[in-house]
Amino acid sequence: MHFSKGIFSRLFIVGFSIVAQFALFMMVISRLNEFHIAFNITMHIISFAVIVSIINRDMITEAKIPWIIITLLVPLFGTVLYLCLSEYKLSRKQKKQHQLVIERIEKHFSSDKRTHFKLMEIAGKYKGQCRYILKNTRQFAYENTDTEFYPDGESFWNSLKEELSKAKKYIFMEYFIIEDGIMWNSIFEILKEKAASGVEVRLMYDDLGSVNTLEWDFDRQMRRNGIICVKFNPFKPVISERHNNRDHRKITVVDGDVAFVGGLNLADEYINAKQRFGYWKDTAIRLRGNAVKSLAALFLQNYDDQTGIVENYASYLSKDYAPNPGAKGIIQPYGDGPRPAYGDYVAANIFLNMINQSERYIWITTPYLIIDSKLQNALCTAAMRGVDVRIITPHIPDKKAIFAMTRSYYHRLQAGGVKIYEYTPGFMHAKQVICDDEAAIVGTINLDYRSLIHHYECGVFMVGTKCISDIKQDFINLFSCSQNMLGFSQKRLVTLLCRLGTAFTPLL
Repeated sequence: MHFSKGIFSRLFIVGFSIVAQFALFMMVISRLNEFHIAFNITMHIISFAVIVSIINRDMITEAKIPWIIITLLVPLFGTVLYLCLSEYKLSRKQKKQHQLVIERIEKHFSSDKRTHFKLMEIAGKYKGQCRYILKNTRQFAYENTDTEFYPDGESFWNSLKEELSKAKKYIFMEYFIIEDGIMWNSIFEILKEKAASGVEVRLMYDDLGSVNTLEWDFDRQMRRNGIICVKFNPFKPVISERHNNRDHRKITVVDGDVAFVGGLNLADEYINAKQRFGYWKDTAIRLRGNAVKSLAALFLQNYDDQTGIVENYASYLSKDYAPNPGAKGIIQPYGDGPRPAYGDYVAANIFLNMINQSERYIWITTPYLIIDSKLQNALCTAAMRGVDVRIITPHIPDKKAIFAMTRSYYHRLQAGGVKIYEYTPGFMHAKQVICDDEAAIVGTINLDYRSLIHHYECGVFMVGTKCISDIKQDFINLFSCSQNMLGFSQKRLVTLLCRLGTAFTPLL
């Protein structure tokens, strides 16, 4: 019974179809290599041209290395693989659609430009960071937005249900993973009730992210219950670079009044109703006020890119917000994603900017620590100039190979003065940064190549908001139950294997 269920599961079918295509691809390549010597010479010339192209391409160095290695070792295979999978390509129709959606959405943000540049006057040393986010994501900085920090999945879940129950006009939800269970079922009941009462409910989930947790026709099931449901990048059994670019965002927007962003998916382990790796530590933030508009736009942009429609955004992006004297600070939500959807490595550069601007301390939590030389050098340089640089990672892993890779970075970072901690009660899934009691980020972005290069991600950059003190207290609590990994020594064989794997991690 269990065997037949596994054989016919979505995960098995997806994996089998990809492996079968790679096997067929390799068989064709081996046959082609048997041709006349002139063919092989031609392929070596083409491979050399491809390598020159890779060297001169505008991409991070660590992402160039694996492609060069593969192309050198297996010229024909490497060349074809590079040309097919190295870059996320949009068709002419998709490019036109993407640009049109952005232009239509931006019309509703014309008045926010004045507010943004006024806020730059009080942003202090973070003015450049705010300018960078605007230039590369077209998302503005806001005031008049209340922030609430949730230090665990349970408190987030309760607040999320409460706000969903208040919805009168619309609900937008965008998540990487949805899984049947206590958490999702409680949310689903609210969504069904709201949809039946006339509230517009939209749900978007990543098809491959939920490949092992949802049935093939989950979207149709939702539509039968009045919920408008869309799969992000639906899986097709064809080798394609688009399958490497997943929607890792976690966003909920209710009536344009309230929005949630954080590391939590809609599954029981995130609220510790089911424990697989000890206590699951996660965080989220709730926004109430002007900045919610930016997250609504982020959802609509991704949603309409998937559906191929360009809708009337006025009913979602034209809300007037009453002044909130208790709302302090600057809030700037931002999105990130693969090229050419985004023109720069936004999330990585936002991290770099914060690290380079830190003066007293910068503390970070991340489930995975697989970073390029720029981030390593920035962290170590900050520590060497006297900044208290600390990173908290899990002590109990969800993926043992990735956990070993994460630990392989400890030695070189510690040698530069960075302090590494492991969260001993369980799995650290929170993605947050705090700097000098002044600025913080809460979002969906891990410190690994998948988040920083391949995935669609989002975060909220904050300066001087009231929740920054709560985020700092959360870090203090974490340090008290985490193990300082100073003196940790990884087995030599494991380190060797991790170093070999590091050469190819940018592709994974």
